[in-house]
Amino acid sequence: MYKYIIVFCVFALACGCAPKHEPQWGPEANAPQKVVPQKPQRASQGSLWNTGEANLFSDNKAQAPGDIVTVSISEQAQASKDATTDTGRTSSVDAGINNLFGIPNSQALLSNPNVDLKNLVGANFNNSFVGSGETSRNANLSATIATQVIEQLPNGNLRIFGRKRVMVNNEEEFIGLSGIVRPEDISAQNVVDSSYVLDAEITYTGRGAISDKQKPGWLMRLIDNVWPF
Repeated sequence: MYKYIIVFCVFALACGCAPKHEPQWGPEANAPQKVVPQKPQRASQGSLWNTGEANLFSDNKAQAPGDIVTVSISEQAQASKDATTDTGRTSSVDAGINNLFGIPNSQALLSNPNVDLKNLVGANFNNSFVGSGETSRNANLSATIATQVIEQLPNGNLRIFGRKRVMVNNEEEFIGLSGIVRPEDISAQNVVDSSYVLDAEITYTGRGAISDKQKPGWLMRLIDNVWPF
């Protein structure tokens, strides 16, 4: 008994001494860190305008790397699924031996009144299964975040990325977004809806006292990981 207690204590101490590897908070690991510069255009000889200046006839919509575009996040998702399964099978077997290597002529069998050669084998099998399942999910997220154009693709689409941190009463919240938008989907107010963002990765998470209370303690997580049943 003491040997098992010592092994458990050593295991607990080893778990406590293990380094704590926390993943990077938010999508920083997948986020590009540099803005891909746009290829400079060839300057026309005798032109009065430089390529780095704003176009006199263009609007204020984002159209080049480094520009800022606002994304209105409005995501709603709802799904439900029901499944029911009911199966059954019944089998019965009856068999007798009338002539097999002289067994029916055996005096030992014939003298036994409980032996019926026409009904020597009998089996019944019954199997049934009833199962049902139901799942549902409902999600709603509304937010606004400013993003930056980090790359202009060859077809003119814009790759955007943005993140925002908010601290409220020692509770830190994080909103991150990345994806690809078309310049045509950006409104005159330089705002694009999240439903028009291709390959969108939206992150909304937080850390603090409230987030810590939403998960079980370290001992409960340890027991849950090693519990075999």
